Amino acid sequence: MNQGMNELIWKQEFTGKDVDLGAWNIREGNDLLDNDGKPIHPGWGNGELQYYTGHAGNLFLDEQGLHLCARHEETRTEDGRTFAYTSARLDTKDHFAYCYGKLIVRAKLPVGQGLWPAIWLLPQDQAYGPWPASGEIDIMEAKGRLPRQVSGTLHYGKDFENKVTDESTYQLEDGDISQFREYALHWGPDRMRWLVDGHCYAERQLEPGVMPFDQRFYLVLNLAVGGWYDRVDVDEGVLPGTMTVEGIWLYQ
Repeated sequence: MNQGMNELIWKQEFTGKDVDLGAWNIREGNDLLDNDGKPIHPGWGNGELQYYTGHAGNLFLDEQGLHLCARHEETRTEDGRTFAYTSARLDTKDHFAYCYGKLIVRAKLPVGQGLWPAIWLLPQDQAYGPWPASGEIDIMEAKGRLPRQVSGTLHYGKDFENKVTDESTYQLEDGDISQFREYALHWGPDRMRWLVDGHCYAERQLEPGVMPFDQRFYLVLNLAVGGWYDRVDVDEGVLPGTMTVEGIWLYQ
């Protein structure tokens, strides 16, 4: 599958000067939105507790890279809701999407109970219908209280009642998620492979007609606080917690 995946198609390096974030949408709020931008589920559909902002305290660049920072600070919305945490979420919808390739994201992640950093892909066009019918590809998710573990997951199924969650987890052999590592997805027409620092820890055969992974997907980076992925109390003593992305490279 690696044959022909050596040409650099797209890159975003965050460590230089004058970094252009023009390919990224900076998301705000706590609501999952529909295709028309209307809120449909609070907590981004996952019971998340943070309010996303584009403020400099939550999203900033320096010589290390792009920082998504979760903070313990109160936000009150116009509709009267109050949130105890802020953080950041970006995506490349309508700017950059791809189908098949080797995507590498070099990042370091925050440690601490209740933190949920993620690098993932969502369908640009929803050709097969709303989630989960058009799929979701999680390149990397981590639970901050388990700093030596990461996961990669496929979500699909014809509707919510029939959704399939195909998750693989990997225990890091040395060090933890707080160190810079390369999280990669090798995605071809017949299979997907998940890698950490070049080590493949999971592989899935793709089933045409059953799985929707033959369409273009866009990239999402976010750092959530709380949520259903790890149903634990948030340790506010670990905040602020920061996810730092050094660069992203796509080869085809």
